Amino acid sequence: MSAEDSTERLRRLKTEALQAGGPERLAARRKRGACTARERVLGLVDDGTFVELDVFVPGVVTGHGKVDGRDVYVFSQDGEIAEESLDDAFARKMVKVMDLAMKNGAPVVGLYDAGRARPSAARGSGPLGSYAELFFRNVMASGLVPQIAAVLGPCSGTAAYSPALMDVTVMVKGSSHLFLGDPLMAVEGEEAEIAFEELGGARTHSEQSGVAHLAVDDELECLEIVRRLLSYLPQNNLEETPLRRRSESLAGSEDRLSSLLTSHAEAPYNMCQVVGDLVDGGEFLELTPGWAANLIVGFGRLDGRAVGVVANQPAHLDGRLDIAASAKGARFVRFCDAFNLPLVVLVDTPGFVGGKQQEHAGAIRAAAQLMYSLCEATVPKLSVVVHRAYGEGYEVMCSKHIRADFNFAWPTAEITAGVPSTALDRQDEASPYAAAQDGHLDDVIEPAETRSRLVAALEACASKREGRPPKKHGNIPL
Repeated sequence: MSAEDSTERLRRLKTEALQAGGPERLAARRKRGACTARERVLGLVDDGTFVELDVFVPGVVTGHGKVDGRDVYVFSQDGEIAEESLDDAFARKMVKVMDLAMKNGAPVVGLYDAGRARPSAARGSGPLGSYAELFFRNVMASGLVPQIAAVLGPCSGTAAYSPALMDVTVMVKGSSHLFLGDPLMAVEGEEAEIAFEELGGARTHSEQSGVAHLAVDDELECLEIVRRLLSYLPQNNLEETPLRRRSESLAGSEDRLSSLLTSHAEAPYNMCQVVGDLVDGGEFLELTPGWAANLIVGFGRLDGRAVGVVANQPAHLDGRLDIAASAKGARFVRFCDAFNLPLVVLVDTPGFVGGKQQEHAGAIRAAAQLMYSLCEATVPKLSVVVHRAYGEGYEVMCSKHIRADFNFAWPTAEITAGVPSTALDRQDEASPYAAAQDGHLDDVIEPAETRSRLVAALEACASKREGRPPKKHGNIPL
């Protein structure tokens, strides 16, 4: 075969690989508003930066590119092909990219769309071993490089494990589904679509199960959210969080914070507004806002440096902690600690939700998870008691006793071992000045000072080094 014939054959094979699925399937995707696997990758990375790997192996697009100029590894499943051919090479391509991401210390983004494969689609053992190899990589990469999952289509059975093993999972309303079992596969037509959405749709997992951290309206918004998430994260566990151009607080933020000094005792308020008045430019990316809404977690910046925010939400369940909120907070704290994101904790809670249902479901175990994660964390930890810090709620929300670096409180804060029974008790026993005299607080500050004091505290412990006893790993009460 001549060199010219060889070149033409290579061009033809590559074109066929790039167009895998055919025009009919491409038209079907367009009709339902879905992008192809390759279009999704190109929508994620910076223009002109994507380098594809293993282009001749169909079923998944893999490679590396840049997001905001920083390296990222990506795989994008092609559901149209995957649902008919669960080939071993399909899984091996994803494993290869995971290995490269870990070797080179860069984040990995998985764009998941495994299709609605029927049991008959796979013969013999199929890709089971290779899929388990992928799950092993997910675990090995955990805490080493950030892993973000964007679920853009159906993922059932084996295909549902990998997104759940990643650090942050984003789903698209109406088109992405996650479920371990698939008992509704025989249901056809519109009835099936409704059943799939109720069983494992984006709203189900972002509001009821907590599996999804965010649910968005379409694929383009999903890809933009992934890019935004990456902007807060270091490339790997050995790097510091990225610095962005300094952005001042929102106009009027100090006045709004001061107004809470007299109003929060009489009426619930939205803690998200407080967070927005503290972080740079009011930009706060909240995770799982629809699940366990009594606790807020998410990313913001202080003087250009990315931080993780954990805050009680008095507008929901009066800010009380429960099982779901404890699990939500524990996982987020451990993620921030793994990737060197300082923690800012805003406290306003009367404690935990009581009652038979919570206790029988394991409230103590869940509360211990939150306590464990904050005790374990060695990143800078800053705490502000905005209003109430009662009993076990005070202890678990990053108190001085679990090694917070800086603890502040507003003048009207109430800190006590139990719930004050009278206004006189609140004035005397729960006074933040009494807590400061006992060494539980570093200072009592005015609300308008909060941002500047947090920025200064963050700068003071930017080079923090805190050791822990040598051991293989702890045993968090899961």
